[in-house]
Amino acid sequence: MTDEWTAGVVTDAGGDDPPTVEGWRPVSVPGHPAAVADADGPIAYRTTVPDPRDEASERALLEVRGAYGRAEIWVNGTRLGTQNVPFVPARLEFEPRPENELLVVCEPPDSFAGIHATDAVPDRFDTPGIRWGVAVESRPRTFLRAFEARPRLGPVSAGDASEGAASAANVAPDGAGAAIDVTLEVDAGAAVDDAVTLSLRPEGFRGGAAMERVPVRAEAGERTTVSRTLTIREPSLWWPREYGPQDRYTVRAKLEGDTLERTVGLRRVERDDEGLLVNGRRVRARGFTRLPGGEPREDVDRALTANATLLRARGHVPPRSFYEACDEAGVLVWQDLPACGADLPVERGTELATALAETYGGHPSLAMYGVQDRPADPSAEPLGEGLLAKLAVRYRAWRASADREPADEIAENLPDELPVVSVAGPPGTDPDAAHLFPGWRYLAAADIDWLLETYPSLGEAVGRFGAGSLAIDEADPAEVAGLEPSLLADGADAADSQREQARILKTVAETLRRRECGVLAASTLRDPGPGGGMGVHTVDGDPKRAAEAIAQSYEPIQAVLDGPPTPGTAGITLCNDSHEVVEATVGWRAGEETAATTVDVDPLETTSAGTARIPPDADRVDLEVAVDGRTVRNRYYL
Repeated sequence: MTDEWTAGVVTDAGGDDPPTVEGWRPVSVPGHPAAVADADGPIAYRTTVPDPRDEASERALLEVRGAYGRAEIWVNGTRLGTQNVPFVPARLEFEPRPENELLVVCEPPDSFAGIHATDAVPDRFDTPGIRWGVAVESRPRTFLRAFEARPRLGPVSAGDASEGAASAANVAPDGAGAAIDVTLEVDAGAAVDDAVTLSLRPEGFRGGAAMERVPVRAEAGERTTVSRTLTIREPSLWWPREYGPQDRYTVRAKLEGDTLERTVGLRRVERDDEGLLVNGRRVRARGFTRLPGGEPREDVDRALTANATLLRARGHVPPRSFYEACDEAGVLVWQDLPACGADLPVERGTELATALAETYGGHPSLAMYGVQDRPADPSAEPLGEGLLAKLAVRYRAWRASADREPADEIAENLPDELPVVSVAGPPGTDPDAAHLFPGWRYLAAADIDWLLETYPSLGEAVGRFGAGSLAIDEADPAEVAGLEPSLLADGADAADSQREQARILKTVAETLRRRECGVLAASTLRDPGPGGGMGVHTVDGDPKRAAEAIAQSYEPIQAVLDGPPTPGTAGITLCNDSHEVVEATVGWRAGEETAATTVDVDPLETTSAGTARIPPDADRVDLEVAVDGRTVRNRYYL
């Protein structure tokens, strides 16, 4: 289809006729067009699409993906339908001409704009538009219009198990079987009396396969739904990276000449006060928040480079390609609803929560749902360091309040098969996951210890922590999304701000690891706009200084200092996020001083690895961990 798009502000909705638009301007789709970024109200996007069919008997389908806000879709002057949930594609049939005018009218959302309506991202992110793209395709006269494959772990009787179902060594630990519930909607352009062939095959591992035929009958012009449960006697499980293989299953449906596939995974996720359990075993989830704007697979690659096992899609819902990449890589996803701030209409929230579970529930990487982000901000005004600042932090937390009831009500409508974080926010908002910004918004980075001793529950799950920095010296901090100029040191350039960002992130991340925090997400993986921001990478994906620093802090087996390095004696802690007992040699060097010791650490535990003596003339401290034939390094600058 054509890449030529124009857009304009709607001046008259038009009723039953296409809307009237003032001043068509060239734009790029998908994206956040700057040409209409300042518009107030609905924006229409226009292009032409070809007839996708090769034969007149075939049918033409249009798919609109990721329309931000409510979208109304017109082809050749005829209204085809609407898209009310941005992350659920609108799939509409149309009667094609050789060339067809497509008009997509996007209205601003009246609620649940999520992160797009905050200062964490550039203003243009809140512009109504088409985020993920548009496609046209040809389908057979009778075709599979919808296809869902929903996996579930549970007991399967011997009589119900499918013949030849997949089996491998990586099976459910409790001996339970599994099932994949398949639902198909058949659109019969002609009368059909046939069968849908369903096949099941393993992805990423060796195992058996299965095949079944499901009868389908429909008159011409009818749509009918058929369903079947594919059972697996010894299911092979999906695990997060570092803890096991990412085994999955592909379900294929074929009706006459039409074929669709879905790839799903089997896993069970639970949460308690110590963090997450996957398939009944404790795992450590460490990673980043992720903001919209970047290529999803590249963001997942950046997370892998930083030794992350978790990505939190904060206040937005990413496209399916993000989940596919996380499924393949073994990265857990903490998926928020697009809900930031105090406004939380329950009816709309429940609608979005239901759609979210239906759309992405089959992806094994989906580990947690989040409902409401930052319902209140008692730390809006920055604080300094010292005793008075600590008293102010306690007073603000005591004074703050947030109404949890709407978030809890929405959370009750999410499937109980996954943990739900009803509220994520700063101290004082009664959060299920905390936002902690010592060293940036208040106190010193090292005061994270005091904060967690004062409020122990805040260390159970941390949904945000970090600091901002400039990407280039020429950037105006006042113009950088998500960056508050008052929080940067006076006169700080890109190098200075990145050095401070790395120090703060490292201090907080390693303190959380020493305290065995089960879920932690640094804020954020990548800047959403130019000039800088809270990301450890720039908007173009280039690593800042903090990227390497936190990659060291996130090594699954790592030695860390017990606090920011200063001349004198510093304790060393060995952190083990693996499921194995580790015997490691931990060494340190500071100036001309050096020493080493050998210690054992139990699975998912920490242990003391001695102390480092830092002389006054040292400019850095290097730690090394020798384990299983490899050496892991950690570096601190004084």
